[in-house]
Amino acid sequence: MERRKALGSNAATGAAAADKDDRSKTQTITRGEDQTSTAGSPDTFTGDVRVSTLFPADGTAPYSGASVTFQPGARSAWHTHPAGQRLVVTEGVGRTQQWGGPLREIRAGDVVWCPPGVKHWHGAAPDSVLTHVALTGVHDEQAVTWLEQVSDEQYDGRVAGDREQTGALSDQHAAITMIGAFTASGDLPRLTTALKQSLDAGVTVNQVKEVLVQMYAYAGFPRSLNAISTFMTVLEHRQDNGTKDESGPEPSPLPDGTDILELGTANQTELTGAPVTGPLFDFAPAIDEFLKAHLFGDIFSRDNLDWRSREIATIAALATLAGTESQLRSHFTIGLHTGLSEAQLRGLIQVLSHEVGSRQAADAGRILDEVVRHR
Repeated sequence: MERRKALGSNAATGAAAADKDDRSKTQTITRGEDQTSTAGSPDTFTGDVRVSTLFPADGTAPYSGASVTFQPGARSAWHTHPAGQRLVVTEGVGRTQQWGGPLREIRAGDVVWCPPGVKHWHGAAPDSVLTHVALTGVHDEQAVTWLEQVSDEQYDGRVAGDREQTGALSDQHAAITMIGAFTASGDLPRLTTALKQSLDAGVTVNQVKEVLVQMYAYAGFPRSLNAISTFMTVLEHRQDNGTKDESGPEPSPLPDGTDILELGTANQTELTGAPVTGPLFDFAPAIDEFLKAHLFGDIFSRDNLDWRSREIATIAALATLAGTESQLRSHFTIGLHTGLSEAQLRGLIQVLSHEVGSRQAADAGRILDEVVRHR
């Protein structure tokens, strides 16, 4: 009897699983009157906004869909998406802008791609309703990170969006970003291209050398040595083709009698804004001395490459490597402290998105969001 019950139970369970599997392969229709619609939260929108959920993300489709209607002048707050978002404009005229970029008009029929980790906003024009369908990817169960509200000056375009006035990433820093990333990943063919682009953008030979030497402290001696060898080959080919690249100045020698540990400690304190201490350095004081004396003393005292460029290379390398979130968080903070703007760091993430990978860009964008929120 018990055996027959167990067999019956197993049969019922199997039938339920089969029924569920059949349903997952069956076309379904969700009627318009059954869709949920809510007012946009004032924490994440300005003005009158209505959000109609079309479908949630699930295991077979890792993205959600929503129809969003903005009344004239309404807009989202600044935000990022870890897996990107597509907007299909179905009605009216609107505006959108990515951080550090120009204000752009969007109209019915347009499709807008918002890359992973890129800070942006979108909304209606002052004199038009805007409706768009938002298809939003999900990464690690996260679809959006909301940031600060869009000011009236930003919405009206009174805050300049061009690179020179916002401090967005320069061609030189974009090239240094790729050098740092591809040195760290060991992708020598793509590093070759990045090295050529850096020279074409005006980065000097000695500045590139500084980046590649510094990378040993973050990516290891093998990757740094391979990158330097690759750079030698690039220069030889360019010379053979008649290209004369600017060498640039060598680093200034340090004064005789310089206490390199004292200098490195001072450099590290200036970079971070406070003396660096902690249990890790108490546990392993040798690593503390090596960091201060060699990395921040010997390397960061070489004055033919500025600290901002060094941080650009370091952040790019750490964002490319796995398992370096803590260090990346620290160097985003250092980058901001040395004078890199948020727009420049968002530009760095966009370079990673285009050149390295959406996952690395999404993770870096999430960490930068945390750093900006807690400043």
